[in-house]
Amino acid sequence: MLSGGIPYGPTFRHYLSKLLYKLLCATFRITMAANEFQESSYAIEGRHSSNEKAQMSDTHSKRGGWITFSFITGTLIGLTLAAGGWGTNFVVYLIEKFHFKSIVATQIGNIVNGSTSLFPVLAAIIADSMLGCYSVIWISSSLSFLGIQLLALTAALKSLRPQTCVNGPSLCPMPTKIQFAVLYMGIVLASIGQGGTRFTIAAMGANQFDNAKDQAIFFNWYVVILYASAVLGSTVIVYIEDSFSWALGFGICVVVTLIGLAIFLLGNRYYRHIKPQGSPFTSLARVIVAATRKRKIPISSKSGDYYSEQLGKVEKVVAVPTESFRFLNRAALKTEGDTNSDSSIAKPWRLCSVQQVEDLKSLIRICPILSSGIFLSTPIGVLTSLTVLQALTVDRHLGPHFKIPAGTVVVFTLASTAISLTLIDRILYPIWQKLSHQSPTPLQRIALGHVFNALGMIVAALVESKRLKITKTHHLTDETNSTIPMSVLWLVPQMAVVGIGEAFHYPGQVTLYYQEFPTSLRSTSTAMCAMIIGIAYYLSNAVIGLTQRATGWLPDNINNGRLDNVYWMLLVVGVINFGYYLICARFYRYRNVGKENENYISDR
Repeated sequence: MLSGGIPYGPTFRHYLSKLLYKLLCATFRITMAANEFQESSYAIEGRHSSNEKAQMSDTHSKRGGWITFSFITGTLIGLTLAAGGWGTNFVVYLIEKFHFKSIVATQIGNIVNGSTSLFPVLAAIIADSMLGCYSVIWISSSLSFLGIQLLALTAALKSLRPQTCVNGPSLCPMPTKIQFAVLYMGIVLASIGQGGTRFTIAAMGANQFDNAKDQAIFFNWYVVILYASAVLGSTVIVYIEDSFSWALGFGICVVVTLIGLAIFLLGNRYYRHIKPQGSPFTSLARVIVAATRKRKIPISSKSGDYYSEQLGKVEKVVAVPTESFRFLNRAALKTEGDTNSDSSIAKPWRLCSVQQVEDLKSLIRICPILSSGIFLSTPIGVLTSLTVLQALTVDRHLGPHFKIPAGTVVVFTLASTAISLTLIDRILYPIWQKLSHQSPTPLQRIALGHVFNALGMIVAALVESKRLKITKTHHLTDETNSTIPMSVLWLVPQMAVVGIGEAFHYPGQVTLYYQEFPTSLRSTSTAMCAMIIGIAYYLSNAVIGLTQRATGWLPDNINNGRLDNVYWMLLVVGVINFGYYLICARFYRYRNVGKENENYISDR
């Protein structure tokens, strides 16, 4: 128990998850309530004269392009530096300054990582349906700024954190209610802020370009800059926290967040602002309802029986729905009273366009691929969390004067990904294209990511076996604070191999979802990667919890456990998931990527 009576351990995690869930629900209700206002605003906006619309269109066309690249990437650098600075070392901060047990701190770290990965989905929905990317980014950045300020205060003011341990870890004072509340609020605000910007920036950046080549180049640079900034934040800032002062390190995070926000606001005049189209999920729900209400009507093969009027700006109007998921085709069947005299839809919950039907079908088709991504990221989440605990037990000195912070070991994954991305884009893909006369598809990139992920688990299991052998040789199995005579560099290969895998599957997933999702869900599509990672982190917690309860592999003192068996178990899960992915990929049919790849090849 905490000294103020607040439960420690599982109850703390329950409170944290509960508050994050309530914030998600509250924001969702606000979004839904604002939809009607947003739609009425668009109706008023639609009353502009044709001259006004032409002028607005001309202004829109002059915005965007590569002039916005420096503003968007500058913002990304500032926010990612801060996220790497406080997020990478957060588990160590909980252990050292708030006296959490190692496994509990790891699980809380997974909750934070999962939340920062799930919030982008909500942010993307709000961006698509109500506020737009620009507003979501600056609001989220402001929340992040406030949250990191609170974390900095817990590090700077002794009254906001527990007193230091006096006679070893068994007699460490626990946080009070006030200390707990400030830490709690800082975590929540910083998590919401980081999550709200992480992938919305990617969608806004892609919106500045019109062709597939520029979008592909932007996404590659986005991932490179994202990981390079995370590497810098996870090394320089974390080193400052570990070697000099936590308050100074968190203070730097506050400053770079403010700089990133300022850069973003300065670029406003150059951005292409895509007007939100209302909740895209409403139209998808209408398809299901309309198809259900017309379930007894025979399906027709005549194009004239379907409503194929153009709804919004699309490249072409689909006249007849495809044969897959034929039950949904009934939603576009015209019946008496469904349309007005001007051919507009009179009953939106009874009649939908063919395009809306096809949009829902595209989401259904890609769901199996999405699900395989969850179990691809779960082993990575477990590996990342437990590698920090491994680093706390080994010799982290490089030379006589420099000691690597334990939280910084994750930087090897980030560095490996950033370097691999550059080599893959500049060397591997051109060779691939020259030999096969086509660029690798997103599904092929993701498959390669699965392979390297499995190799990473093998390396991790072998390295942990060596660490445990050295521990037993030197009789350090029951020691909690002793340093094992094994260099921290032994942990680099497992992180590097996983990083190479991310260089394949992460951009592949972003590209696949952005190009295959309906146009109205473009912001949400880029956030799908975040959702997958978020769910994977929560599953990582479940894996750790179940492993603790069912086996003796994960005690609080990992020197007395069998962490290598955990990695072998994750390898088995990864191999099974890879087989499932191959089946899903074999039967998946691209909606847009084939055409986009042809354009991309001709441009190169």
